[in-house]
Amino acid sequence: MEKFNYQDVQEAYKRIHSYIPTTPLVESFYLGDEDKKYFFKLESMQKAKSFKIRGALNKMLTLTDEEKAKGVATVSSGNHGSSVSYAATILGIDKAIIIVPESTPKSKTDKIEYFGATVMRLGKDYDEAHQLGMKYIKENDMTYIDAYYDDPKIYGGQGTIAIEILEQNPEIDTIVVPIGGGGMITGIAVAAKAIKPTIKIIGVQTEACPAMIKSYEDNVFYEEYPSKETYCDALVGGVGKLSYEILKDYVDDIIEVKEESIAKSVDFMITEEKFVAEAGSCTTIAAVNDFSERIGGKNIALVISGGNIDGEVIKEILCKY
Repeated sequence: MEKFNYQDVQEAYKRIHSYIPTTPLVESFYLGDEDKKYFFKLESMQKAKSFKIRGALNKMLTLTDEEKAKGVATVSSGNHGSSVSYAATILGIDKAIIIVPESTPKSKTDKIEYFGATVMRLGKDYDEAHQLGMKYIKENDMTYIDAYYDDPKIYGGQGTIAIEILEQNPEIDTIVVPIGGGGMITGIAVAAKAIKPTIKIIGVQTEACPAMIKSYEDNVFYEEYPSKETYCDALVGGVGKLSYEILKDYVDDIIEVKEESIAKSVDFMITEEKFVAEAGSCTTIAAVNDFSERIGGKNIALVISGGNIDGEVIKEILCKY
């Protein structure tokens, strides 16, 4: 039996679709021309403003009463944490602890707390927070909700984005997806290629932390990876084991984009398209601006994975560009 396949995504879709909205797929006003159309898949319009509610909710809907009673916990740079917090509220799980790096923006911790979970700051960056957080979760016998490592329930939930995209517009021939740990792109790629084998899946990473690109170039599973300074706090750290093992069989290309190009894309989304999108999401727009020929396609979906951008970062980018 394969570790993860389209059936996992189909089962996830049945579980979660009555709990969360189908997010809009809207055509860009400014990208594209007569030959190419670009569409934004606005996961930034989820209630928790992130695609990660899909995986978290799918996993948490399968927990036993005993697992729920122990309380749930996770380690997150922000978006997965607010999604676990929100899912715990939906499902009536009383105890939820979200461990975040000390550098996590207040906008993200505010959202985690708004949905009811307790925030615990541990470690200077994601990789250190993960080490310390996993130790805490184990010692306190809590139920761990994986962010991206190797849980098929998480990957299955994220893959439901592909089902929605291809139901909303069957003409889509290319999907461009940001890559952090790799759970979203792997889920999307497995589902999309099962539904439409000719579809192209393009991943995008920031130059500040190209962990998946380097994993494949070096033929090494980088569970941890150092990050330079970046606007893309949601895309830092290493890659998921399951993603590393199978993504290469499904993805058509992975593009690395520059931080300056990402920042300009954040500015473009706010001032031109009128959507607030976090920098990690705007890697897809940076890729279109810098590598449109490499991406190809005629009807291209750009996954806007989240909208939890810190207000100070917005001000900084808008002042700069």
